[in-house]
Amino acid sequence: MKIVEKYSHLNGLEFLLVHNPELWHEIENVIMTVDAEKCKTKVSKEKTMKGTLLYSPIEMNEMFKQELSKYHWQESRVSYWVTRDENLIRKTLTMPADLQKQEIEAQGEIAIRSYNQTDFVKSRVAIEVQFGKYAFVAYDLFVKHLAFYIGNYIDVGIEILPMKTLQSQMSSGPSYYEGELYNVVRQGRGIPAVPLVIIGIEP
Repeated sequence: MKIVEKYSHLNGLEFLLVHNPELWHEIENVIMTVDAEKCKTKVSKEKTMKGTLLYSPIEMNEMFKQELSKYHWQESRVSYWVTRDENLIRKTLTMPADLQKQEIEAQGEIAIRSYNQTDFVKSRVAIEVQFGKYAFVAYDLFVKHLAFYIGNYIDVGIEILPMKTLQSQMSSGPSYYEGELYNVVRQGRGIPAVPLVIIGIEP
């Protein structure tokens, strides 16, 4: 596959190129190594494309996982505790997880365990490869990457998306680079408040 477009939000790409250029080279190599044609295995059942051979999101995700793991990119999960009280959430937001639970329960509220999970993290950079439904990208950009950044676990979040040319050869539903670029740009220059690199790829 190849990188067709990239968008640097809050100087995400510039930060990488200055502070961690080897990670950017790894990402470029992984994308170039993924052979999309081997993932063109899904026979469409949709009325408008019935019988057409499509790119399989599951197989593409698996291929990215295999290639990224060769460079030791690994899943990261951060646990935290939530409750119904806004002021208590604000008070405990920056505490370690065990102290969050203690403080919430000390105030007589119920502590509910939750977590944020990112598929690939290495050297304070997080990658999400997103071939799923369009709502997942918004969650990645405005919740996952942002939470890891605010929690001081990452410096940059990277979102890898299909270009419309690739998305049109997949099952209906996946998001695509052009649409998600629009969604980010219309929020304004400072939202989401996390440095990002959004990458558009195609075969």
